[in-house]
Amino acid sequence: MIKFLNHFLGSIGAAALSFSAMVGRVSIFTAQTLRHMFTPPVYGRELLISLMNIGYLSLPVVGLTSLFTGGALALQIYAGGSRFSAEAVVPQIVAIGMVRELGPVLVGLMIAARVTASVAAEIATMKVTEQIDALVTLSTHPMKYLTAPRVWAGLLTVPFLVAVGDIIGIMGGWLVSTQSLDFNSATYLRNTINFLQAADIISSLVKGAVFGFIATLMGCYYGMNSGRGAQGVGQATKASVVSAAILILAANFLLTQAFFAA
Repeated sequence: MIKFLNHFLGSIGAAALSFSAMVGRVSIFTAQTLRHMFTPPVYGRELLISLMNIGYLSLPVVGLTSLFTGGALALQIYAGGSRFSAEAVVPQIVAIGMVRELGPVLVGLMIAARVTASVAAEIATMKVTEQIDALVTLSTHPMKYLTAPRVWAGLLTVPFLVAVGDIIGIMGGWLVSTQSLDFNSATYLRNTINFLQAADIISSLVKGAVFGFIATLMGCYYGMNSGRGAQGVGQATKASVVSAAILILAANFLLTQAFFAA
């Protein structure tokens, strides 16, 4: 019994120490990334490529995800509201639900699935094939050349993607409501515009910037710290997506509490 208890407590202690070490490594990596983001040189070509890959090429998946989510949300709210004769609140709840929560979170998770995995796999492959070592040989700092442009691109483009996702999500709710639920189009749009406040939109864009930072940072971190071989690349990719998704959801809770807690 004592041996089992010692083994159990030892396992908990080892897990706690491992988690603390990981938090420390991520914190140091984050601090180094911020330093390289705000110091020269700036690799403009890498930044433009990252802006294209993270921003423009993510538009289709963001648009489709938001469109179907907004439509499904309108149907669910109408079905639930009909139990209390409150069907008229569909425009307001769709708007606030998409802008405050569903829009930023869904875009953040889509970016984690698409961009974080891509960044981690790309950088991990560069590490395995010793391209990162070649950068060091050429007196180019890997974090300056690889990490800073990607994190900047995530920070700048994801708020734009969130704004697009919010609009398309609201339009999805409008489309379902006017075509299937017999809502008046002009009244629906007027209620949506009148209900939203500046704080709702600002919180959505701030969440987008934070989620973009987290998604690209995790991709770069796990890519830079991947193991050797194909197995190392696969493990880095998987761990980056899981970590980014968890951190995005945790950050969403903290930001929601900061913006809207009484």
